[in-house]
Amino acid sequence: ILMKALVVYESFFGNTEQVARAVSDALASLEEVEVRQASEVTPEQLAGVDILVVGSPTRAFSPTPGIKKFLSSIPQGGLEGVRVAAFDTRIALSDIDVPVLPLLVKVFGYAAKPINDRLVQKGGEQAALPEGFAVEGTEGPLKEGEVEGAVEWARGIVSDQGAS
Repeated sequence: ILMKALVVYESFFGNTEQVARAVSDALASLEEVEVRQASEVTPEQLAGVDILVVGSPTRAFSPTPGIKKFLSSIPQGGLEGVRVAAFDTRIALSDIDVPVLPLLVKVFGYAAKPINDRLVQKGGEQAALPEGFAVEGTEGPLKEGEVEGAVEWARGIVSDQGAS
């Protein structure tokens, strides 16, 4: 059975896009996969999608406004029967040199979990744990091994029918 997957992302410096493309490449063997920026996706385009992966850079402990808007546009129950997964790009805790920031991160977290929670609230079935991929500094590039990590994580979305 050919499944249809959609990878939706927003990216400022290209790092999140790079992860989104790695995820779509990993899914490509099994699926018909589209990769789109959040601003290009309408709720109607979710019709017939079996797997929805959403990614965002972490900005002030949250997804970007574009991703939040995309998630809000999905009708309640609009993801019934859809396997969902969320990822973000982030600065590694070990790289944060502002003393209070790691504490704030522990309290408020990163973008992947709120994205995942919204997808599940809309009826989606969690297919993988929310995942983060580390970038160097604010603008990147992605840290070594993160693209490979994204591929591994994405394979998990389809391998065992998920983490539900």
